[in-house]
Amino acid sequence: MNREVVKAFYGSFFHAPVYGEFEFLEFALIEVNDKGYIERVVKRNDPEQPSLLREYRDQNILVELGFDRYGLPGFVDIHVHAPQWPQASLALDEPLYLWLEQRTFPLESKFKDLEFSRKVYEHLVEQLIARGSTTTVYLGSAHLESSIQLAQICSDKGQRALVGKTVMDDPNANPDYYRDASAAQAVVDTETLIHEVEDIGRSSWAGVWPVITPRFVPSCTDEVLKGLGDLAAETGAYIQTHCNEGQWEHDVVYERFGKTDPYVLYDFGLVNERSIMAHCPYLTEEEGELFAKVGAVIAHCPMANSYFSSAVAPIARFRRQGIRVGIGTDISGGYSPSMYENIRQAVLVSRLLETGVDAMLPEDRRGGLGNNTRVSLVDAFWMATAGGGEALGLPVGTFEPGRAFDLQVIDTKLPDSNLTGFGVFNSPADRLARILYLSTPENIRQIYCQGKLVRDKDAT
Repeated sequence: MNREVVKAFYGSFFHAPVYGEFEFLEFALIEVNDKGYIERVVKRNDPEQPSLLREYRDQNILVELGFDRYGLPGFVDIHVHAPQWPQASLALDEPLYLWLEQRTFPLESKFKDLEFSRKVYEHLVEQLIARGSTTTVYLGSAHLESSIQLAQICSDKGQRALVGKTVMDDPNANPDYYRDASAAQAVVDTETLIHEVEDIGRSSWAGVWPVITPRFVPSCTDEVLKGLGDLAAETGAYIQTHCNEGQWEHDVVYERFGKTDPYVLYDFGLVNERSIMAHCPYLTEEEGELFAKVGAVIAHCPMANSYFSSAVAPIARFRRQGIRVGIGTDISGGYSPSMYENIRQAVLVSRLLETGVDAMLPEDRRGGLGNNTRVSLVDAFWMATAGGGEALGLPVGTFEPGRAFDLQVIDTKLPDSNLTGFGVFNSPADRLARILYLSTPENIRQIYCQGKLVRDKDAT
């Protein structure tokens, strides 16, 4: 990488380069090159730092975060249903089948209207950026044109994105008004999406990539699953789907194939190092070994799992098995577009898995699995940043040389959202905890993606 510093950032930064650990870069100088990648991190004890600060101030390329402001990496959200944004927070107290039949499918069918989809997708991308998500993996609707439109919107607004057209072709499992016309057409449309999104990606500053996207096994015929698997082998494209999400899905797939989701998807060529498998709370240790062996990724959606999976994904066990794991908001199975909320929920649900939940039962009968299930706040922070980057094979999520410079600037001293703690319990770990647990969108003042400012709330 040729060194050509075009922007430098001075302040205090938190990141988690290693699972289970964070690093506090206090009064550090980060140099960014003309491609938006980090050239060097100059720490406060480096004797060169004072002269560099003077030089960059003179060149008018220095951005200073200021006191009581901290930099975090941009978040990596690896599971979002883009067309479900208008129903976020609705009907989450209903059974999954009613949520799908009465809300989700009628809503997603509207995205054949490109004017409607443009309004929704522009708003969604803006809202995710405003909450610090600089990289997002999207499932579009079953419509080719609006899914391509979503990729273009992400590129135009400066968000790094992976975008797929949802495939759901089985006439026995999907409503007549909303499904692919045939397996053959679904594969052709997915191939078209791959080419069109790759074209958009070539001119995108931060990058946009296509994703092969069967909704999940129950919504797809054998023919389309085979066709998509063949397409994955031909193109090397990313793959995403739902896997072992709930008891109903698990039972339907087993009854149909005599084996579970992971093996069905693997046999169709849809589980490899480019695969993002959403949810997975029912994944057995043996199935986890398969994922670890081939390099498949799990998108942990703690909030959505609580509503619709009736189970908690054993993330600590997945990590011990060597499985790559990131976090997804799962709009709208999860109501919140905020990765902060899902970081918090990842910690919370792991504690429930540890102890069990029915206090009317003796402690040894509550179903708790013990303290080897815990996900710490720093673990969850890692999954939302560096872990997401690792999951996608992208150089994002930390402040290290060679990484894309994605930044959210957090102001901890706002009148209605003061995170300073009044100077009490003020270690770096305490400051990070307050930021991750208590931040609101108002605290996030600037967002940079690949070195470019994509949102400045101080200017509005």
